[in-house]
Amino acid sequence: MMFEKELAAVLKNDGLDEETVISSFEVPKEAKMGDICLPCFKFAKVMRMAPPLIAAKLLPLVEGLDFVEKVEAVNGYLNIFFSKDIIAKKLISAAIDQPCVGKSEEGKGKTICIDYSSVNIAKPFHIGHLSTTVIGGALYKIFEHLGYNVVGINHLGDWGTQFGKLIVATEKWSTLDEVRNNDEYFLNKLYVRYHKEVETDPSLDDMARAWFKRIEDGDEIAIGYFNVFKEVTMKAVAKIYDRLKIKFDSYNGESFYNDKMQPRLDELDAKGLLVESEGAKVVNLDEWGMPPCLLVKADGATLYATRDIAAAYYRKEAYDFYKCLYVVAYQQNLHFKQVFKVLELMDFAGKDDVEHINFGMVSMEEGSMSTREGRVIWLKDVLDKAVEKARQIIEQKNPGIADKDRIAESVGVGAVIFSALWNNRIKDIVFSYDKVLNFDGETSPYVQYTYARCASALRKGGEIDFDNIDYSSITTDEGYEVVKSILSFKDSVQQAAKFREPCYVTRHIVDLAEKFNKFYIGHRIIVDEDEVRNARLLLTKATSNTLKTGLSLLGIDALEEM
Repeated sequence: MMFEKELAAVLKNDGLDEETVISSFEVPKEAKMGDICLPCFKFAKVMRMAPPLIAAKLLPLVEGLDFVEKVEAVNGYLNIFFSKDIIAKKLISAAIDQPCVGKSEEGKGKTICIDYSSVNIAKPFHIGHLSTTVIGGALYKIFEHLGYNVVGINHLGDWGTQFGKLIVATEKWSTLDEVRNNDEYFLNKLYVRYHKEVETDPSLDDMARAWFKRIEDGDEIAIGYFNVFKEVTMKAVAKIYDRLKIKFDSYNGESFYNDKMQPRLDELDAKGLLVESEGAKVVNLDEWGMPPCLLVKADGATLYATRDIAAAYYRKEAYDFYKCLYVVAYQQNLHFKQVFKVLELMDFAGKDDVEHINFGMVSMEEGSMSTREGRVIWLKDVLDKAVEKARQIIEQKNPGIADKDRIAESVGVGAVIFSALWNNRIKDIVFSYDKVLNFDGETSPYVQYTYARCASALRKGGEIDFDNIDYSSITTDEGYEVVKSILSFKDSVQQAAKFREPCYVTRHIVDLAEKFNKFYIGHRIIVDEDEVRNARLLLTKATSNTLKTGLSLLGIDALEEM
C-alpha cells in the first residue's frame, strides 16, 4: 500500500490516531473500489457515528491531496483512487536510484544484532541449516537496507563432549594429520563411527568425557585437536557462506563465553534467583508455567542457557543493541522463553529487546534427519545438483551464452535460497529434490529471467529522456499494476523487517515479475513515438531496479543475460 502515512496524517481526528488509521487501511480486491480503502466500522464506537457517516465525514479531508484523483464514501468504506499520472511520475526516482529501491534511513543510529546459522564445529552443513542461514542473511540485508547498523553473529557450536568423542575417534581410527588434510565429511564419518562403536563399547563415553575435561582445562594436546577440528570446519563452511552470499561480523561461539558465565551466575546468586536442585543449580520458573532453567549441572558443567545469558550481556555491552534477534528453529521455543524470563528477572538492560525468530523444521521424506546416524542431506550436494540442473537448461536453451558456469551457479544457488524463503518461516518443510529443483512458476529463475528481459529491452532502447514522457502510455490497466507494485516495494521491505519475514520481499518480486511480463507481452517497449518509448523504458528501468534490489536482499544475483 502507498501513501498510508500521508493519508493518515490528514485523516486523524476525533480520537483516531495515525497508527490506528494506518493499521486499518486495506487494498481492495477490485480496482473499481479504489487503490486503497479505509473501512470505518471499527471507528464507530470512538467517533459515535454510523460507519457511512464517518466515511462521508472523512471524505473531504482526502479530496485536496495532490496524489488523489477521486475519493468515494460507499457503505461505510472510504475508497481512494490515486492520480495515475502523479503516481507514474514517482517511477523516475525508482528508475534512477539504481538497485537501491526502497532504501531508507529509518533505522539510523540503531543497532540490531542477528544470531543466525550458528554452525557446529566438525559437522558439515546439511539442509536443516539452510533456513536459519538464509533467513538470518536476508534479515541482515533487509535491516541494513533500512538504515540500521546490523551485527551478524555466528554463535559457533564449538563446545561440548562431542569434541572429546572426536578426539577418541581420531586416536582410534585415524590421525590428526589425516584429519587436517581431509574435509568436514571425513570428520563426520569419524563422528558417525564413534556412535556406532559406543553401542557395544560404552567405555568410549568415559574416554570422551575425559578428553573434553582436558579441553576445558586448557591441555595443550587436547586444544591442538580442538583447533584442527575447528580449522577444517571453518574452511569448509566459508565456501558455503560465499555461495549463499552470507556474511558475519562475529564468530564468537560458545567457547568465547567460558570466562563470562561466572559473573552472571554470581549475579543470579546474589539476587536470590539461583537455587540448588538435586545438586544442580537452576532458576525456578514455576510461577510462569515453565520448568526450571538449568544453568549448572550436578557435575559443575554449564549449559546452552548459561552461555546464552552470558552472550546477551556481552552483546549489550559490546554493541548496545536496539534489538537482538535469535534465528533458531521453533524446537527451541521453550529454551528461549526460559532464557528471556531469566534475563527479565535479572533486570537485564536489554530484557525487552531480545527476540526469538523461530522457523519450521526441515525433515526428509523418510523421516527426521540425524547426523549421528548418518541420515542427512548435505547442503553442498543440494547446491551442486541445483547448479547442474541450471547448467543443463542453459545448454538446451541458450548454448552460445558466455560465462555459463557463473550463470548456472547464480541460477541454481538462487533457486535453493528462494525455495527456503518463499513460505512464512514458521512452516515446516519436508525436503524434496523435485520441489527444490523445480525452476518453473514462483521461483527465483523466473524473477532472474524477468530481470534479464528488462536488461535486454533497456540495451536495445537506449537512453531515456526523462523530460519527454507520455505517462498515459504506462497507466493502462496492465501498466498501472506494474507502477503500483514498484512503488509499494518499500512497504514490503518494511513489512519484512517489522514481522521478521523475508517472504514479504520474495512474494513481492514474483508479483512484480508477473505483472511486468503481462505488460511486456501486451505492449511493445521499443516503439517509434519517442514519448511512448521513453515511458515504457522508464517502467522497464524501474522494474529492473526493483527486481535487482529485491533479489539482492535475498542474496541472489540479478543476471543481465540468461
